[in-house]
Amino acid sequence: MRRKQADKRLRIPDKKFNDILVGRFINSIMKRGKKQKAENILYSAFEIIREKSSAEPLEVFKKAVSNVQPVLEVRSRRVGGSNYQVPTEVRPERRTALAIKWILTYTRDKAGKSMAEKLANELLSAANNEGSAVKKKEDVHRMAEANKAFAHFRW
Repeated sequence: MRRKQADKRLRIPDKKFNDILVGRFINSIMKRGKKQKAENILYSAFEIIREKSSAEPLEVFKKAVSNVQPVLEVRSRRVGGSNYQVPTEVRPERRTALAIKWILTYTRDKAGKSMAEKLANELLSAANNEGSAVKKKEDVHRMAEANKAFAHFRW
């Protein structure tokens, strides 16, 4: 490594729950710097979750994110002229980032309804260990399991 590693940035928690994870999620929802709109979407989704399941929305949200976080992933590694998919553990920071990304990707892919409703549905299904984002995690784990033979190429 030639240069010093960048310092970790200070994460700003959200205004309502004072939670760093919620703040990160809002920033991921946000497009073109419209943070107020992103906050409204998430908080509306939380209201929908409260109506549908009568559970505490923040708990449902945290459970959903933790259920989607992958433990293993495959990375391409070039060894002797051929590429191998090498299973590696996922760093905690990246786990959370991937979980957030997958939840939002599959929320945006759904048709119809408002973003808040789609997000509430995806969070509820992820909290119950079902839905598209959890399926994505299982697919990633299955890929890692299938390529376990190349684990000795880890670097």
